Amino acid sequence: MRRRDLLAAIGAASLAPGLTWADARDPAYVSAARHPDGSYRLCGLDRGGAVLFDLPLPDRGHAAAAHPTRPEAVAFARRPGRFAIVLDCARGVEAARLTPPANRHFYGHGTFSSDGGILFTTENDLDTLDGRIGLWDAANRYARIGDIPSGGIGPHEMVRLPGSETLVVANGGIATHPDSGRTALNLATMRPNLAFLTPDGQVRDLAELDPALRQNSIRHLAVRRDGLVAAGMQWNGPKGEDPPLVLLCREGGDRDLLEADPAAHRSLQGYVGSVSFTRSGSRVAVTSPRGGVLQVFDVARRALSAVLREEDVCGLSPAGADGILVTTGRGISGVFAGDTLAAPVTSVWSWDNHVIAVG
Repeated sequence: MRRRDLLAAIGAASLAPGLTWADARDPAYVSAARHPDGSYRLCGLDRGGAVLFDLPLPDRGHAAAAHPTRPEAVAFARRPGRFAIVLDCARGVEAARLTPPANRHFYGHGTFSSDGGILFTTENDLDTLDGRIGLWDAANRYARIGDIPSGGIGPHEMVRLPGSETLVVANGGIATHPDSGRTALNLATMRPNLAFLTPDGQVRDLAELDPALRQNSIRHLAVRRDGLVAAGMQWNGPKGEDPPLVLLCREGGDRDLLEADPAAHRSLQGYVGSVSFTRSGSRVAVTSPRGGVLQVFDVARRALSAVLREEDVCGLSPAGADGILVTTGRGISGVFAGDTLAAPVTSVWSWDNHVIAVG
């Protein structure tokens, strides 16, 4: 796709007035979940984690992308998945269904351009096993308009730097193919990275780990208002090794691993499932559903400051100035502020891995 056409598509969404998120009961978050009857849904949540609406999904969802102005949420299948459903959250109907090309599958995440004109999706090229970013025209019923390289292998979560169109892609470095399920095919040679890309595929910066940590798969991301990126990782190296699993990084700047004592590293069981800054940016939190633990770090001191033990905890998103909304697979949601989970809500829903802020 020509750069001029891409920029025109990015600007097109702002020209089309219509319904807003207020018409969908003004949810603060969306999250995929499983109902006790076995069906899968995308739910809109209020600021405390209570359900405002739920809309059907064809199978298990993973993450979602909320349109910045229209009351639309794109729900992605768990990798390696081949559906992404655009839900009109105001009318309660499916607005579009995205299907990748025959030699692709989704990796469970996506993000919008600043005005919502383009949806970007992380994808796997099954012919080469290289990562790709799919481009979809949100002003034209999400028609596919092209793709660009992700800058690595196994792109998972992707965010956009605030105030710009720069994409940050967590290339986990692990090659997979649906014929082998979720089995890693290249552990001996994997090279994860954080790629900073323009929407037309130019690499602005590529952040890689020290070679000794090349089996630390970069998976999940959060971004602070000033462009500081937090990355949560998953260890695929030798058993018994418990390296740091949280990285702070700026485009063209320093890369800092957040270190804690060995017991804290072990408690994550080699797996970070979600990461979030507080809105103030003073703290960053990560979860491990395997370890049943939430860890909060003081960003300025680069030090562990709080811990919460909660079975199957995973979803995280900013709440208030210094709180974080937390969700679990056991149906619990609540705001973690200070060092406690305040006013937790217990529901029938089994929350999936991610809870996504709206707006």
